[in-house]
Amino acid sequence: MQRVLTQNVARLLALSLRTKLSPSVRAAAVNMSTLLVNRPQYSWLRELGLGEDNDGVYNGCWGGQGQVVTSYCPANNEPIARVRQVSQTHIKRREIVRQIGDALRGKIKALGSLVSLEMGKIYVEGVGEVQEYVDVCDYAVGLSRMIGGPILPSERPGHALIEQWNPVGLVGIITAFNFPVAVYGWNNAIALICGNVCLWKGAPTTPLTSVAVTRIVAEVLERNHLPGAICSMTCGGADIGTAMAKDERVGLLSFTGSTQVGKQVAMMVQERFVFEDADLNLVVPSAVFASVGTAGQRCTTTRRLMLHESVHDDVVERIAKAYKQIRIGDPWDPNTLYGPLHTKQAVQQYLAAIDQAKQQGGTLVCGGKVMDRPGNYVEPTIITGLPHDAPIVHTETFVPILYVLKFKTEDEAFAWNNEVKQGLSSSIFTKDMGRVFRWLGPKGSDCGIVNVNIPTSGAEIGGAFGGEKHTGGGRESGSDSWKQYMRRSTCTINYSKDLPLAQGIKFE
Repeated sequence: MQRVLTQNVARLLALSLRTKLSPSVRAAAVNMSTLLVNRPQYSWLRELGLGEDNDGVYNGCWGGQGQVVTSYCPANNEPIARVRQVSQTHIKRREIVRQIGDALRGKIKALGSLVSLEMGKIYVEGVGEVQEYVDVCDYAVGLSRMIGGPILPSERPGHALIEQWNPVGLVGIITAFNFPVAVYGWNNAIALICGNVCLWKGAPTTPLTSVAVTRIVAEVLERNHLPGAICSMTCGGADIGTAMAKDERVGLLSFTGSTQVGKQVAMMVQERFVFEDADLNLVVPSAVFASVGTAGQRCTTTRRLMLHESVHDDVVERIAKAYKQIRIGDPWDPNTLYGPLHTKQAVQQYLAAIDQAKQQGGTLVCGGKVMDRPGNYVEPTIITGLPHDAPIVHTETFVPILYVLKFKTEDEAFAWNNEVKQGLSSSIFTKDMGRVFRWLGPKGSDCGIVNVNIPTSGAEIGGAFGGEKHTGGGRESGSDSWKQYMRRSTCTINYSKDLPLAQGIKFE
């Protein structure tokens, strides 16, 4: 009966209406029928190697003996499939990374669809996120030919001084729900071409995406007769992340925090300033894109919008008008610009933040409500009138709430930018070149990403990505971020027959 149950759910359900099956068998049949993975419109999940029950641990072979968790679609809160979590060589590296990029290209639509289904971001963002992993693979392949240390001048005759870079060994990668593919890709591709192996723990709420990505990577490794443990993966909760952080065998840990693990570690409050000379035709679409993209769940989402008092009312009116035109709906509808929040808990955080903002003196311009439809949909929200140092303004809620502040002077605006403990991304809109360079200089923004006349969100893979202060000093992706995945050795070679000693010491 169990074999028939697996092969023909519809037939068994029909049979249960005519015969007296045991309650447990009927419950199992109904449970299987409710999983999205079994519905014809989601047949593409099978292309990614996903089924009703999926092993959530990979280290060369698939397994998992821990808790079974169910992944839910935030657009309708229906179960997708189940994942079993964990219980507590020398290779041509660039060729492997190149093949991983090609393998991802071949599955980009299905994998992008899964990101949309499980995380909730709109389909085009899901595909774009997978494309980031593909792009960083291309970048890493080229970078692999350029990693090297300088030959330094030695003060000792007949000596050569060389800087050598070697792998750190095991790179731990802990990623969050909002970018369940791209952040892993930033780390994985660079870590591999530096000669490291990786252990990845994705977010507990996007385990199917972790499994699907790892299956694609594992196929490349197996095809090249390489140990699958080179790119190990584990599904699990905060306890697994804590174990990774404490394990001294992990040479480098890249951590992008989720609300479950602790937003004080890695969540960021972003800010943007609009001065009186700004081009408002750039300001409005940039502010809207950066504040509501991915339903406010990007690390680089604009949270604070600081407007010069001379343009404050005009900009607020324009942005509020644009908010009312945002197409909210099904993440797979190509016309949709704004999807659901990732979890029910995020909806409650949204409501709590709005209540706190009102209590602290804020005025609701638009939004502020949970939408009456299936799934975790909330209205994008604008709040004005809060003081710059209001507690809620300095608190990361990771939801689509934009706090609009009014300032008078440049010094005031820059000070407000730097007064928070977080510092990932910031941007100003101005035509004053002097102000541009003051903003970029030592007395300007103290964020890791400092922009001018562009949104806070969106970053190129060629530049180093990361923040300062409580956002952390690490960097991922481009520039010289590869150095973090390697250890540096200063090597001295005596190729002469003499032995000059330090401080002029001589032995007779």
